[in-house]
Formats: sequence, C-alpha cells, structure tokens
Amino acid sequence: MTALLLVEDDHELAAMLQRVLGEEGYDVSHAADGHRALHLGLTRSFDVLVVDRGLPAVEGLDLIARLRSRGVGTPVLVLSARGSTSDRIEGLNAGAEDYLPKPFELAELLARLRALTRRHAERALVLRVGDGTLDLTSRTVRRGDGTEVALSEREAALLGLLAARPRQVFSRSELLDQVFDAAESDAAVDTYVHYLRRKLGRGAVRTVRGLGYRMGDL
Repeated sequence: MTALLLVEDDHELAAMLQRVLGEEGYDVSHAADGHRALHLGLTRSFDVLVVDRGLPAVEGLDLIARLRSRGVGTPVLVLSARGSTSDRIEGLNAGAEDYLPKPFELAELLARLRALTRRHAERALVLRVGDGTLDLTSRTVRRGDGTEVALSEREAALLGLLAARPRQVFSRSELLDQVFDAAESDAAVDTYVHYLRRKLGRGAVRTVRGLGYRMGDL
C-alpha cells in the first residue's frame, strides 16, 4: 500500500481527500499544520506527500525546503489556490516535483499521484552512496572506481534506508521497525551495522552518540 502524507488545513477538503485516496488504495496520514507535517515527514517514511501552501505554523513551501534540507527526498505534489506561473515556479524551486492549482479535478490529482509515485519507485531502485551507487534490485554497491560489493538482503535494506535520508539520524528502534523483525533486539541493528562497515569501510555508517546511526562516507 502506498503511504501518503496529506498536509491540508481545510478540514472539509482533507476529509474528502482522505476518503477518496483511501478508496484508491493509499494509506493516508493527515497533518493540519506545518509543524505536525514536519514531525511526521522526519520521523516516518512516506511514498508521496500532498502539501497545501497556506498552512498554519510552517508555510507549505518552507515545509518542503526544511524536509529537503534534512535529506528527505520523498516526492511532493503541491495543492494550492495560488496557481500563477510564478507561483508554480516558486513551488518547483522549493523542491516540489509537481504543482496542481485549486480547484482541481480528482481524476487529474489521482493521475498525477500515480505518475509521481511510479517515477519515484523507479528512481529509488538505485541510490547514491558516497561516490558510488546502491542497486537495491541486485543488492550491489558499485564504488566510484568501478569495484562492486555484494550485500545481503538485510544489509541492502539497512543501507538503502540510510542512503535515502543521508542527513537523518535513525534510532535503533526506528531501524528495527523499518528493516528488521519487531521481535529482534537492538543488537541486531548493531550487528548489521558492523557487517556493512566490514564490507564497505568503517566510515560507511556513522554513529551519532546517544541517538543512533546515519549515512556515512564510503
């Protein structure tokens, strides 16, 4: 199921979109203001964000810029009553992938979301790691000098999560939740960090004391 974060302060519109998007198979989370959206965007993984511009607390384009500055590359579609050419350019320059003015047709919104998530899924199969790339399909790291390192399924999943948000620090509990089985302990995370460092070098995963791990330098 596609995880979608809807950031909209118009509660009537948000309720309608939650219902329609849910019927289309999206797992929709809703934030009515920019602060809540920023928290969700930094602590949870989404496949796509739908963001209004005129938000309380943190304006929509400022929200996008803050997420991008923290390494969150989730694709964003902006919904806004501000639909001039300059407004659209401003939204795209802030880091949004698409911009749909209000009022809009639901069929067009759904078509744009399908295209956006499809393009993102295709790009997400190959992630940049340092001066090389991680191919999640073959579970292979190709270094800048052309050498390749094969990873196990879990090693690739762990490195892929870190590489997708290179500036974010993940706690062990977050990594357990997203990569490992819930029944496993923090030791499993530490073990696979050790495996990655052994294969890719100690700098591949950086320890942030008291907080957890983040992407390092290969």
